[in-house]
Amino acid sequence: MTQLNDGAIIERVETFSREYLAFVRTTCRDGSIGWGQVSPYNADITAQVLHRQVVPWSLGKSADDIGDLVRDIPEREHKFPGSYLRRALAGLETALWDRKGRACEKSVCELLGGSPGALRAYGSSMRRDITPEAEAERLSQLRDQWGFDAFKFRVGAECGHDIDEWPGRTETIVPAVRRQLGDDVSLLVDANSGFSPKRAIAVGHLLEEWGVEHFEEPCPYWELEQTREVTEALSVDVTGGEQDCDLSTWRRMIEMRAVDIVQPDVCYVGGMLRAMQVAEMAAEKDLPCTPHCANLSLVTLFTMHLLRAIPNAGKYLEFSIEGLDYYPWQDGLFVESPFTVSDGQVHVSDNPGWGVEIASNWLEGADYQVSSLADFS
Repeated sequence: MTQLNDGAIIERVETFSREYLAFVRTTCRDGSIGWGQVSPYNADITAQVLHRQVVPWSLGKSADDIGDLVRDIPEREHKFPGSYLRRALAGLETALWDRKGRACEKSVCELLGGSPGALRAYGSSMRRDITPEAEAERLSQLRDQWGFDAFKFRVGAECGHDIDEWPGRTETIVPAVRRQLGDDVSLLVDANSGFSPKRAIAVGHLLEEWGVEHFEEPCPYWELEQTREVTEALSVDVTGGEQDCDLSTWRRMIEMRAVDIVQPDVCYVGGMLRAMQVAEMAAEKDLPCTPHCANLSLVTLFTMHLLRAIPNAGKYLEFSIEGLDYYPWQDGLFVESPFTVSDGQVHVSDNPGWGVEIASNWLEGADYQVSSLADFS
């Protein structure tokens, strides 16, 4: 444990939450602060978990001991091994990294052993309510506008039990996108747990035929043996893991080589350190890490720093192409957006911490809750 620095004692944890998003601010005795974020979606519930089950174990502790807190809190709450606790833990952990970066005047990726710089991004579509032709045209326009040379689109139906979003959509969209974008663009697809192994393998052969290089979550993600069956049958890279928050599940997934590429989500898995543990386990088996980050909240910024800090970073960063018409809750989050795409790349800055400030107007309209050390004294 780090030698106790009295000024770094965590004295207050605040949440600013709405249904889809909740930001976390930590304040230490010396007045230093840091901003983080719990996982999106039902974030108002996650904020309650944070105050009830995470904050009591962190107030009065050193903000410098991030690793100790990330290890100890799940053990203190060992009867709650599931997703909400990890989603809440990510809010505290990411805020502490921001605080440490601000205090040290270093970016988080530098604190984690990496360096600021550029990342290749793939434009990530979230939509299935779109015809293959319209999707292909949309991706083509974004390529011309932002310089993306890689895109991911959706096949099958979410947890679809082999039933497509509408009949024949998968078999139509794959060639439609390839023909529209040409052979110089990397293509990725996401099945969102949509297929049985037999159907996934058949779709996988279609993907191979059209030069798709990434087949995400082909089978129900909790059925690791099914996913491994698909991985072993195909040459296209099978990927997955975004939903998983249990490190023992990750260890099993990697050891059995259920996937070719691991995709932890920083917010789902419980923060930067736990995501780095997944990446490290994968590196030991020569597997790359291409994290999941499907919206333009802080999770994409977290992932940018992560990819600049791990040795087995995958070929690209997931970058959502959905605007306010699809994700209206993304509106007005930051004083200045940290996401600038140029020639298909984004850049991690060398600004301290996450290098971003939360917009005061957004905070003023959010539900506020605070837990302080005085409340637990």
